[in-house]
Amino acid sequence: MMKKIEVSTLILRLVLGVTFFVHGLVKFQGGIENIVGWFDSIGLPGGLAYGVALLEMVGGIALFVGLGSRIVSALFVLLMLGATVTAKLAGGFLGNGQGAGWELDLALLVIALFIAINDSKMFALDKVFFKGQNNQTQSL
Repeated sequence: MMKKIEVSTLILRLVLGVTFFVHGLVKFQGGIENIVGWFDSIGLPGGLAYGVALLEMVGGIALFVGLGSRIVSALFVLLMLGATVTAKLAGGFLGNGQGAGWELDLALLVIALFIAINDSKMFALDKVFFKGQNNQTQSL
């Protein structure tokens, strides 16, 4: 049974990592200045766009390789909460015809929350770097 949970969590971690990495990459490739302007237009500091895009890219890679999965996932939970409340909530669950809804944000939030709570140790670099620590400190 434990092996099934670890394999399932690995799949979630990999998919979440790739998804966030691609979202961050697209922000830079599509012109981060556009995202900065959009952040300004919804009342957020424009410079925050750089932090979000960087977190998505670096965090996505970290999740994919299994480095700090719980911390990165917790940051993604906060990111998705922020995106939902500031930009998506008013548009409804499926959107309003003018913009996307918050259904994808909710799905990503729940996946990130699952990893933040349960961790993902299968094929993770954390096992290599922190193999000397006991399980009690890793299972906070």
